[in-house]
Amino acid sequence: MLDLFNTYSADFVSGFKYTIIASVVALIFSLVIGTLMAIFQLSGNKIVSSLAKAYVAFFRNIPLLIIVMFFYTVAPLYFFPFDGLQSGTIGLTIYTSAFIAETVRSGIQTVPYGQTEAGLSSGFSYWESMRYIVLPQAFKIVVPPLGNQFINLIKNSSILAMVAGLDLMYQGDLIASTTFNTFGTYIIVGCFYLVLTLPLSYLMNYLDKHWANV
Repeated sequence: MLDLFNTYSADFVSGFKYTIIASVVALIFSLVIGTLMAIFQLSGNKIVSSLAKAYVAFFRNIPLLIIVMFFYTVAPLYFFPFDGLQSGTIGLTIYTSAFIAETVRSGIQTVPYGQTEAGLSSGFSYWESMRYIVLPQAFKIVVPPLGNQFINLIKNSSILAMVAGLDLMYQGDLIASTTFNTFGTYIIVGCFYLVLTLPLSYLMNYLDKHWANV
């Protein structure tokens, strides 16, 4: 296995780099979109609330692969061409944002509404009350499930291999098909994923315990 890694280390590292890029970009944008969808779902505007709920319900209940394949094979026919990395990252973002929206929404609803009213009575707008009062408390509450979503996003990034996204799994598939050493190849690939997911898991556990005492 060590010889396999030494021979194809550049390919493994290249795939690892693209996995990190796709995961970080999707994580940032899915958190932003998911938070907005959570707020929109609780909006007093019925149209905005209904559209946000439809977004969440739709993307939570269809496979990630369908979303990725839409941007990879369908979107270029009618809109813009996307390569495998772009299609996978966009798919990851949209798919994960729907789950984050539900997580953040539950956190917002856990915060007493009196907090929002206090902000409004102090001269804050609704959005300012959300930003400075409600969301900081909501995020502290939902750290564990939010961390799970981030870890799932990293693992789901392996979907990029289906559209030649140059990620870690894609490189692993190429190496396995070349060497026929599937056992060693996928053990190495799995270890690379652990390098990303284990520290993130420990970080989320630390934040959960730290904020619980604040």
